[in-house]
Amino acid sequence: MSKATIVTVDDDPMVLRAITRDLRARYGSDYRIVRASSGAEALAALEELALRLRPVALIATDQRMPGMTGTEMLEQARRHAPEAKLLLLTAYADTDVAIKAINDIGLDYYLVKPWDPPAERLYPVIDDLLADWQRAHPRETDDVRVVGHRWSDRSHEIKTFLTRNYVPYRWVDVDRDTEGHRLQALAEAEVDELPLVFVPDKEVLRSPSTLDLAAALGLRTRALQPLYDLCIVGAGPAGLAAAVYAASEGLRTVVVEREAPGGQAAQSASIENYLGFPRGLSGADLTQRAVAQAGRFGAEMLLARDVVSLQRRGPVRAVCFDTGELEARAIVVSTGVSYRRLEASGLAELTGRGVYYGANASDAVQCKGDDVLIVGAANSAGQAALNLAQYAGRVVLVVRGSSLEEGMSLYLVARIQATANIEVRLRSEVTDARGDGHLEAVTLTDRDSGAGEHVAVNWLFVFIGASPRTDWLGGEVARDAKGFILTGQDLLGLSPTAWAEARPPFTLETSVPGVFAAGDVRLDSMKRVASAVGEGAMSVYLVHRYLAMT
Repeated sequence: MSKATIVTVDDDPMVLRAITRDLRARYGSDYRIVRASSGAEALAALEELALRLRPVALIATDQRMPGMTGTEMLEQARRHAPEAKLLLLTAYADTDVAIKAINDIGLDYYLVKPWDPPAERLYPVIDDLLADWQRAHPRETDDVRVVGHRWSDRSHEIKTFLTRNYVPYRWVDVDRDTEGHRLQALAEAEVDELPLVFVPDKEVLRSPSTLDLAAALGLRTRALQPLYDLCIVGAGPAGLAAAVYAASEGLRTVVVEREAPGGQAAQSASIENYLGFPRGLSGADLTQRAVAQAGRFGAEMLLARDVVSLQRRGPVRAVCFDTGELEARAIVVSTGVSYRRLEASGLAELTGRGVYYGANASDAVQCKGDDVLIVGAANSAGQAALNLAQYAGRVVLVVRGSSLEEGMSLYLVARIQATANIEVRLRSEVTDARGDGHLEAVTLTDRDSGAGEHVAVNWLFVFIGASPRTDWLGGEVARDAKGFILTGQDLLGLSPTAWAEARPPFTLETSVPGVFAAGDVRLDSMKRVASAVGEGAMSVYLVHRYLAMT
């Protein structure tokens, strides 16, 4: 793969030389640096790069240029480099223009000139932008190969696990690629042994469990210590925040995650209302930063381990797996929620074969040119619709209610209404699904008239409701009828036996002393990334208070 390109644009020769010099000094060994003295020259260079199939990672341009402003050039540049990161260099008086460009053209960042010293003002910004671009464009690798069928639920599960754990891999479809038939024959694998996963220096994995796959990849699946100060179950935003604060304050901390870090938030193509990120950031980016931060402070992360029960053992609490267990002096439950299953005829048989609950940002590429249905009306559904619309021919958002505004943030509603290939079907629902081996069609029913419409479609993504992951807690941890965990004052109003201690429960403490809940899994939580992060941080403060008493 050839070097990716950084394009820099400025009509002032001295400024252009300066920015080019600074970029080459820092990034010249890894990127090609192309400079242009006008918007028209930059567009011509981008067109030539597109013709030569050379990837463009970043376009950095001045705003005030004669003939064509920086924002005008960047808007046209999207045709030639649709996935490049966009950086606008502005004067202080142009900040309103830059903020408007975030909404209008997807500007990633603006930087007020001058940028001296570059080590403090320029490089940190560009480092972040290039790191984001590199995560979305990993170099092709032959290290890990997955061989399977496109419409296999197990293949989808394996690919999702690898993607969400940031493991680069190459997908080989046995139905479309002769290489797939060759590898299947080489492994002497039967059809029911697919998918195959080829890992260097390992035996071929045949339809492996995520635990076996994680072990083969060298991901940590076993605890290093018999006893921890704090065990965090669930590595969504709340769990990762708790890990960062606990480990940074000296607590021996372990995080147990059954799938991959990030929870539902990691599947979001863009979180646009998170404080401090005016352009927004992807859930994968937020997750990767948080995982690195927690690891830096010494928190352990156990992956592909499903906790099946919680036990109270005197002053410690034990979390038990199918095989093995670990003990901790305190527990934070942050297992989040999963999307509720859609009740419609035929869907269960096609789950993982065209019917999916939630969607990774990377799923959009597979739907290129196709029609896609999304069921749901909350922010997660809206973000998925916008992401999928970048690749799909048409996206139909199926909404049971009478308006999007009832459950979705207004900024998302506005963007959906402005996207030409997104169609919103209000007062509608999917009532059945059909297909031979994979999804081929659904029936959309009008909730008012009862009229049904046959829709040919291969992709259905469901984003409805929330079911907490709390069955493993048993009967000792009090929950409401839907499974959400009761904490703090809610326990005192439940029954005289819900809280047996002489002291009142801490705000996020469950009915079992020393076991806390944070994030979406908790009753009446706000169901926003920022509030989950706040509760995760707050839980550590309460853990300290609890440990000081024991």
